[in-house]
Amino acid sequence: MAASDRMMLGPLVGSIDQGTSSTRFLVFNAKTSELLSHHQVEIMQKFPKEGWVEQDPKEILSSVHECVEKTCEKLQQLNIDITNIKAIGVSNQRETTVVWDKTTGEPLYNAIVWLDLRTQATVERLLKKIPGKNKSFFKFRTGLPLSTYFSAVKLRWLLDNVEEIKQAVGDGRAMFGTIDSWLIWSLTGGKNGGVHCTDVTNASRTMLFNIHSLEWDPELCRFFDIPMEILPKVRSSSEIYGLMKICPSLKSGALTGVPISGCLGDQSAALVGQMCFQDGQAKNTYGTGCFLLCNTGQKSVFSEHGLLTTIAYKLGRDKPVCYALEGSVAIAGAVVRWLRDNLGILKTSQEVEKLAAEVGTSYGCYFVPAFSGLYAPYWEPSARGIICGLTQFTNKNHIAFAALEAVCFQTRELLDAINKDCGVPLNQLQVDGGMTNNKVLMQLQSDILCIPVVKPSMPETTALGAAMAAGAAEGVGIWSLNPGDLTAVTCERFEPQINPEESEFRFARWKKAVMKSMDWVTSDISSNVISLVGLRIESTED
Repeated sequence: MAASDRMMLGPLVGSIDQGTSSTRFLVFNAKTSELLSHHQVEIMQKFPKEGWVEQDPKEILSSVHECVEKTCEKLQQLNIDITNIKAIGVSNQRETTVVWDKTTGEPLYNAIVWLDLRTQATVERLLKKIPGKNKSFFKFRTGLPLSTYFSAVKLRWLLDNVEEIKQAVGDGRAMFGTIDSWLIWSLTGGKNGGVHCTDVTNASRTMLFNIHSLEWDPELCRFFDIPMEILPKVRSSSEIYGLMKICPSLKSGALTGVPISGCLGDQSAALVGQMCFQDGQAKNTYGTGCFLLCNTGQKSVFSEHGLLTTIAYKLGRDKPVCYALEGSVAIAGAVVRWLRDNLGILKTSQEVEKLAAEVGTSYGCYFVPAFSGLYAPYWEPSARGIICGLTQFTNKNHIAFAALEAVCFQTRELLDAINKDCGVPLNQLQVDGGMTNNKVLMQLQSDILCIPVVKPSMPETTALGAAMAAGAAEGVGIWSLNPGDLTAVTCERFEPQINPEESEFRFARWKKAVMKSMDWVTSDISSNVISLVGLRIESTED
């Protein structure tokens, strides 16, 4: 880009993309959607007990500050004026639960990550309060089954088990939020007037939110015994929530006074970034987990095949809410990290592609990475990971291939469920997320689905979606979401290269392995009475 072009960029939008494994800050040109610069910081995950997954909210906030600072430095090195950044969007890992003290600004406990399983006993106890122990009792109000996955049970566990939180709630000092709320509150002033809010997409993942009235539900709050005064105010996904305040860790004072005006849970952000604005359009994101969302428009569709009904977006205070059917898989990219950190068969996550390509087959080996139980379409918390079909010939290359194949088989199960619920099979799958850089994985995915897989050349669709929402907000107005104004996206396309009979045979073997992964553990995860043959995520802290 010539210096004269850089000077004429026009308005820019920043995007905070806070995921399970890393934080990034990216800056886009609001007119062309071009990514100009970014910085990424990996986030530590802590595993203090079997099935527990935590992160430090202060580390998450510090990583945002670092990413903003480094990205702004990179822009200045490119002679791009950072004062052209006119808005900031936030996308975040959903369901992950934080409680903090509004008088000190300090978290009262580590963030309990969406993958965490400690609440299984809490779920069992709550089920006893429901007629017939029906996990789907609140489905038509929340779109969700009662599960360890969602924020309400994590918050209930914190209230039951952390004395500091009980005390803070009693004193009126406690605030609850998902990661978006924690970041927006902290970045808009924190204890000095920070804005305590969330958006409809994140609220819809708590099990405390009525997805039809778009309000916190008093009856649900009574069921979970959650005090409503600690909940954030629910806003649309695209409006000005507050202004960035000066932060001591931002040495340059970068972005002070810039409005934070977009907020979407990461999967909704990817749906927007993929421009899936029409009924029936779908995308699959390959991150720590794997998430397939299909836009159902202004109608909430309830699945009969194990999918969730969730809010896709509400792009303005006066704009309609749109819904999506969602298939959620807990372990996708996380299985590669497990191969690297726990088994040590990879030095880097990128190496899995090379290992898999060297053999081109799993040689009959099947891997079910049910480290956190099975999510959609099974919702089976008792499952644990297994590798089966091993022989003396099996080596690390076959296991690497089986791990990638597992991600594809899990996606196949989600796609089959969405096709059944929607009645019109998808004829191609739009994909995004870090794992889509793996060409072996993308070709495998097309082979197993028997349909083309389409990957945008600019894969940062989650961050792009949050930037679009921020730039389009009333009072900002620098990013048009009118269909005719949206930039055409160039794509890489992967076509099926095996016959459908082979695909079906491999998928059937995978399903057999899934059945063998179930019923490994008792419901009381916290007791640590876990079958020794179940694969586990262990701590990888130094």
